[in-house]
Amino acid sequence: MTAALPRTPTRTLSTSTQIPRTAAPVLGIALAALATVVWSGSFVTSRALHDSVPPVQHAFWRWLVALVAVAPFGARQAWRQRNLIRRHLGFVLLASLLGVTTYNTLVNQAGLTTPAANMGMIMAASPVLMAVFERASGVRLGARRVLGLLVACAGVVLLIGGGASFAAGDLWMVAAACCFGAYSGLLRRKPAELGGTAFLFTTFLLGTALLLPTQGVSLAVQGGFAPTPATVLPILYVGVASSAVAFFAWNRAIALVGPSRAGIVYYLQPVCVSLLSWTILGEPTGWTQALCMALILGGVVLGAAGRR
Repeated sequence: MTAALPRTPTRTLSTSTQIPRTAAPVLGIALAALATVVWSGSFVTSRALHDSVPPVQHAFWRWLVALVAVAPFGARQAWRQRNLIRRHLGFVLLASLLGVTTYNTLVNQAGLTTPAANMGMIMAASPVLMAVFERASGVRLGARRVLGLLVACAGVVLLIGGGASFAAGDLWMVAAACCFGAYSGLLRRKPAELGGTAFLFTTFLLGTALLLPTQGVSLAVQGGFAPTPATVLPILYVGVASSAVAFFAWNRAIALVGPSRAGIVYYLQPVCVSLLSWTILGEPTGWTQALCMALILGGVVLGAAGRR
C-alpha cells in the first residue's frame, strides 16, 4: 500500500496541479510552442559557430551555463530529493545521456556541414518517434492527432524534396532526432514525485559531467576558442534560453499534454529555423518552402486540437 500511494495522486500533480483541467491542454501547447521557438535559435547558433567553436566545446559550455542558470532554482530541491534521485538514478542517467550529453553534441557536429534550415527539417522527424514511443507505452493517440502528424510530416517531406540537398552532417542530425525523440518519450516515465527543477538540475549536472572526458580530448586535440562577443553571446543564449528555459517548458509540456501532442507542435521548428536562418545567416528560401511551411502549420493546428 505504501508503494502505491505516491503514484496515483502524484501523477495528477505532474499534469494538473493547481491548473484547471480545461486549461492544462492550452498551457501545454503554449509551453511546447515556446520551447520550439527558442530551440530554433540554437540550430542557427550551431551553424553560426561551426567554424569558431568545436562542437564538443560548444555543447560543454552550453550546459555549464545552463547548470549555473538553473542551480538557484533546482539545486536545493535536488538535494531535498536526493534519495528519490538515487532510487531512480538509472532513469536520470539515461535522460542526461540522451537529452544533454548526446543530443546537442550531435546537433553541433551536424552544423559543421549542414545548413540550419536543413537541420530544422530533419529534426522535424523526431515527433514521429515521440508518437511511436508513446503508442508503444499503451497510449491511444486519436485519429485527429495522427492525421495532423501525417499532414505535418508530409509538409516536411515536401520541404526536403523541394530542393534541399543532403550533406554529410545530415546523418548526424538523423541521430540527433532519434536521441531527442527517445528523450521526449522517456519523459513520460519520469517519476511524478520528482520535482521539475530538481530533474533539470540533476540532468544538467550529470550530462555536463559525462561531457568532461570528450571536452578534455577536444581541448587537447583542437585547442580552445577565442572568447569574443561573437562566440560568448551565442553560448549564453543557448545556455540560458535554449537550455534552462526551453527544457523546463518542454518537460512541463510533456507532463501536461504528452509527447505526441507536444511533438506535433514541434513541427513548427523547421518553419522557425528557416525564417531565422534566412534573416540572420542569409540562407535562401523560396515559394516552395513557404507552401510547405503552410502545410506544416496546418498539421500542427489540426493535431494540437485533437482530444486527449
